[in-house]
Amino acid sequence: MRNGAILLLAALGGTPVLADDALRPLDLREVRAGGEIGRRIDITLRNNLLVLDVERDFLPPFRQKSRADGYIGLGKLIDAAVRLAAYSGEERALLLKRRLVEEVLRAQEDDGYPGMMKPSSRMWSLWDVHEVQYLAWGLLSDHRFFGEKSSLEGARRAADYLLGRWGTMPERWAEKTSVAVDVAVTGLERTMVALHGATGDRRYLDFVLRERALADWDLGIVIGRRPLIEGHVYAYLARCLAQLELYRLRPDPGLLRQTRRAMDFLLRGDGLALTGGAGMWEIWTDDQDVRGELGETCATAYQLRVYDSLLRLEGDARLGDLMERTIHNALFAAQSPDGRRLRYFSPLEGKRQYWPGDTYCCPCNYRRIVAELPQMIYYRSGGGLAVNLYTASQARFDLGGGVFLAVRQETDYPNSGKVALRIDPSAPVRFPLRLRIPLWARGTRVAVNGQAAAEEARPGTFLEIDREWRAGDVATLDFPMAWRLVKGRKRQSGRAAVLRGPMVFCLDPASAKGLEAWDGADLSRITLDPASLGEPLPSDAVRPGGLACRVRAWKPSFDLSARGDLELTLTEFPDPGGRAPYFRLRDLSVAVDDELLGVGK
Repeated sequence: MRNGAILLLAALGGTPVLADDALRPLDLREVRAGGEIGRRIDITLRNNLLVLDVERDFLPPFRQKSRADGYIGLGKLIDAAVRLAAYSGEERALLLKRRLVEEVLRAQEDDGYPGMMKPSSRMWSLWDVHEVQYLAWGLLSDHRFFGEKSSLEGARRAADYLLGRWGTMPERWAEKTSVAVDVAVTGLERTMVALHGATGDRRYLDFVLRERALADWDLGIVIGRRPLIEGHVYAYLARCLAQLELYRLRPDPGLLRQTRRAMDFLLRGDGLALTGGAGMWEIWTDDQDVRGELGETCATAYQLRVYDSLLRLEGDARLGDLMERTIHNALFAAQSPDGRRLRYFSPLEGKRQYWPGDTYCCPCNYRRIVAELPQMIYYRSGGGLAVNLYTASQARFDLGGGVFLAVRQETDYPNSGKVALRIDPSAPVRFPLRLRIPLWARGTRVAVNGQAAAEEARPGTFLEIDREWRAGDVATLDFPMAWRLVKGRKRQSGRAAVLRGPMVFCLDPASAKGLEAWDGADLSRITLDPASLGEPLPSDAVRPGGLACRVRAWKPSFDLSARGDLELTLTEFPDPGGRAPYFRLRDLSVAVDDELLGVGK
């Protein structure tokens, strides 16, 4: 059995030193992100987390412990606060983290119960186990990043409370609640695996293996919101993630089966939407209906965690393409451009709505996953460094052998495809630098100190440059950033979307005179003129220094004129006013299949 601290790092997404992993993320505190990724982290911290009214919205129920039902998401909030405090070091974030943790520990009862339910409703009131185990997870994060022993003890007592009462589950509990046990206790197994790693206590792992039968889980993709909601994307992927982390402890290929099934459905079963979102009304769907309650934010967060876990395990660069598309489109569309408001769903077509409050699962899971993004930029790889996400950023870490490596990424990506990586080891040292070449980036040029790389930059792979690196060396990449028209599938068949690099573009009807009242279905009948696509335009609709796309188009009609009767401005998908990404083309043969659908083949 591996060292307990290593198990905890693996389960909490830290820096696991596992021989089985092809890639290992840097510590959260070793990275600083800029660009749009860094901006989203900063506005989530300053314009969302630090302006929450925790005294009004989060803490009172846990002090009073008088609820009969409900869900808040305090444990998720603590996890986000811990990570953002560790990443930023900002005093206000540190104070908030301490306050939240202290309040939970103070309100934890003698038997270990930290939740908000009255005694008669504990455990088997729907979502109480879910709330309690995430409280344990948040406390574990505090121990992981700040070494707080009291937080570890609080997490252990909360978990012991759950273990001690698990056998009291009422008969036919799932049928009575209309929610399957796996869904009702989402995240429980991952927390118990992490506790096993943090404490070395075998009881937590035994619970996962015997009571929860995690290694034997075998559920197909359930489409549609049926009783028991077993097709719940978030819950399904949370169990997949727990299996992946269990696999690192006991590498049984059967533990990869469910993740493979989910990935196959997403990429070859039409389960993945163009933006990277998945699911309708939180449930697996494969009809490519992109209106309404598409792409639950919780599901998006767990998709990213599963992609990251697989990337670390296997080193398949194409998973980085999935991460990048999902982050820049589905994830960032779930947040207002100023960071304050968050969404439960992020549809591609039609009006988008913000969640009315700050509590509950999606707002809290959004904060958590944004806090994890710094660890998805760079990874340790084969004694060197792999670059997965392209964004202005910097990192400094111990390369081993007494050498520290500082790397700085200078780029305005995804505006342009030009990236410069400044490599500064504390002493000359040989190591492999691995650079992800996106699937869409045919013709990428890579050079070191102005000299072209010897190896071809093949899309969908990591280009490896193994050499002795010295302070001041610069590796440059130049990705071609041409517009591409990507074919729709199923309900979107016969239409195409406009993409550039990882970015999806959409139409806000308010930007076009005469189209203000058109809904998404009407807008999708517009026919674009691909020949009119020119250089991207500056646009601040989504982010400072963002981009837009000018294109001519035809209204639905018999018109066969050479010049379209509309001039449209398409903006980046997270534009809050965006309502349509798919349009007709006069000749669909100019469109291409989505390159992401080949990932995993």
